[in-house]
Amino acid sequence: MSAAKVVRHRHVGAPHLLHSLLEPRAFVEAALLPMTLPLLMQAPQGDGHPVLLLPGFMADEKSLFVLKAFLQRKGYDVHTWGLGRNLGFRSKHASALPQKIRYLHHVTGRKVSLVGWSLGGVFSLYGAENSLECVRSVITLGSPVSMDAQGSQSPAAVKALYRLVSHRQGSNAHAMAPRAKGLREHRRLAIPTSCLYSLGDGVVPPQEATIDGDPALHENIRVPGSHLGLGFNGVVLAVVADRLAQAEGQWTPFKPAGLLAQVWRVMPADAGA
Repeated sequence: MSAAKVVRHRHVGAPHLLHSLLEPRAFVEAALLPMTLPLLMQAPQGDGHPVLLLPGFMADEKSLFVLKAFLQRKGYDVHTWGLGRNLGFRSKHASALPQKIRYLHHVTGRKVSLVGWSLGGVFSLYGAENSLECVRSVITLGSPVSMDAQGSQSPAAVKALYRLVSHRQGSNAHAMAPRAKGLREHRRLAIPTSCLYSLGDGVVPPQEATIDGDPALHENIRVPGSHLGLGFNGVVLAVVADRLAQAEGQWTPFKPAGLLAQVWRVMPADAGA
């Protein structure tokens, strides 16, 4: 029997106001990271292939410190994008990112996995599309990878910040740019893609952080936590390690095991609201 089609989360509208107001709980998540050490130690070791990390909007490589250090300890050849602070979809990113991916593929002789946090996940999909032969897999963390006709449903404050920093028309201006439009209007790449999302995300609503796709290549994985805490959330780190550890060409959908399975057993049911 074939697996069910991968579908986006059925939430409608913006993130819940309470979740947006509680985004500072990311500091608590960071403080609790040492408590997840048994979970992180049980995560599988990597095979040494290159992994490229991409930061979220208004963040730079420093925000990826925990994720980078963890994946290095798991044996991966970890790199960050090298383009400074992420200030939105810029032409320099459009040309430099695929070049970076091709360079890593050339010098290592191995395909590159991309891990993008928030807006970095959109960049990872764009970079993958333009260097497809060099990419092994894509993992997005709370990224606005899907967009409906009505545009972004992120909180008004987030959209206002984007207008101030990146483009006066807001995030929709870049979402509808020819380079990104197809990816965010449900054209999916034929490479393994794992979209991690949280119902507690106060920045990107779950219907935008998930995708419709082919179960042989695409998946949506619900994780606990805030948007701002995804990069140092122990459960997220363990899931990322699990996804990256799959042998090239032998991708299968996520199935939690060991301590991760225990986490999934105690997570509240996804009511879709």
